[in-house]
Amino acid sequence: MRVGAFARRQMQQSLAFGTLAVLIAFFSIFGNNFFSWSNISGVLLATAVVAILALGTTFVIITGGIDLSIGTGMTMASVTTGVMVVNLGLPVWLGIVGGVATGAAMGLANGLNITFLKLPPFIATLAMMMIAQGLALIVSGIRPIYFSTAAPNFRQIALGTVVPGLPNAVLITVVVAVLAYLLLTKTVFGRYTFAIGSNEEATRLSGVNTRNWKIAIYTLSGVFTGTAGVVMASRLDSAQPQLGLGYELQAIAAVVIGGTSLLGGRGSMLGTVIGALIMSVLINGLRIMSIQTEWQNVVVGFVILIAVFSDSLRNRSRA
Repeated sequence: MRVGAFARRQMQQSLAFGTLAVLIAFFSIFGNNFFSWSNISGVLLATAVVAILALGTTFVIITGGIDLSIGTGMTMASVTTGVMVVNLGLPVWLGIVGGVATGAAMGLANGLNITFLKLPPFIATLAMMMIAQGLALIVSGIRPIYFSTAAPNFRQIALGTVVPGLPNAVLITVVVAVLAYLLLTKTVFGRYTFAIGSNEEATRLSGVNTRNWKIAIYTLSGVFTGTAGVVMASRLDSAQPQLGLGYELQAIAAVVIGGTSLLGGRGSMLGTVIGALIMSVLINGLRIMSIQTEWQNVVVGFVILIAVFSDSLRNRSRA
């Protein structure tokens, strides 16, 4: 049975990787300068934020949950960092900690609402999405917060190049992905994440405090959200309070495209990274081909629809 599950997972990842290869080949042929290093570097940079968000929400979706607040939560984390560094004049490292802590606090609130108030994850995180969106606008005064004067080197966090030609945001994403992989595959945390998604009641009856573990999982997802917020703020060299809405859909789509089941119990970090690359390559390629933004949204919407439908088919065959 384990061999069969492993084979299915490998097949799903191979399919996702094949889709990525086809997209790259297509846009290399029909898109001007798509395969230039400057554009590839830009694609990787654009992938960073979506990938970090997707890696965090992979844990949540494996449990059978969902988190719609990661997009606006990322914005709130960016604004918190901006307020601490620019408005309050605090050190950059403290602003980074504040941004990540903001994401963690939102994840903790989601976990508590879901486990103690028994709210469906969709409703709990939808409410948090609206709360974060409103708070980001209130705290920032509906104005962008620019780091250039107070912290001129802040942009180096994402745009600096420890490795020549490769933005630091990509390196941060790689480190986060490795940590997420190790957590999911090599620790008790990961085993219980899969167990809760496969059969939460059976896991609870076996003596596992599923309530506490779910709170921890949503809090961890929030840490990833906060990290993405800091990277986004550094990439833009500003905290944009009206940005973020829609990123949750890209992240969730990346997770599902990568083979993680929306019903829980199955998923991988490698698949999620491939899914995030697919989303970034698709959007970048459409822009290079001068496809209007409205039609880009239509194409991305169809991709999400196909991904969810494919997940539905996989679940039916497994049943």
